[in-house]
Amino acid sequence: MLFISFLLGAQVYSGKTCDISFFSKAPIEDISANNSTSKIIVNTSTNAVAIKVTIKEFSFKKKLMEEHFNEKYMESDKYPYATFAGKIKDTIDYKKDGVYNVTVTGKLMIHGVEQERNIRGTLTIKGGEIMIESKFLVALKDHNIEIPSIVLQNIAEIIQVTINSTLTEL
Repeated sequence: MLFISFLLGAQVYSGKTCDISFFSKAPIEDISANNSTSKIIVNTSTNAVAIKVTIKEFSFKKKLMEEHFNEKYMESDKYPYATFAGKIKDTIDYKKDGVYNVTVTGKLMIHGVEQERNIRGTLTIKGGEIMIESKFLVALKDHNIEIPSIVLQNIAEIIQVTINSTLTEL
């Protein structure tokens, strides 16, 4: 995708930083994890957005939670990545500094299950950089992530995902 974009003279921005976190609020305990190794690309000529997240790169406060997350729930050996590929639906002047509320429509793939999604966020352009912020919800059942009944009080069925990224032109 990047190579073709360059050939077409497109402006492609890549994540200088890309932090993705999730939060699970449940009656017995809250769970959060962070991943700062994710990759994001925005093609400003086509408004295309692509994100790739390595599941095993999420870090938790408790090592046992991280093991359960990777082995029992996300099966990260079988499904090592989560991805999103979509398109910004709003008109943006990428040459002008400003803040834009945007909706990105695309396909979110988690745990081997792809779902069509409309994700809202904020895109800020300042000094040649693009900052992306978004918070959205993911229902575990939508991606065939099963939570054993014995730990239902420990893990929320709907997880809040937060993305913060700063992109620079390639």
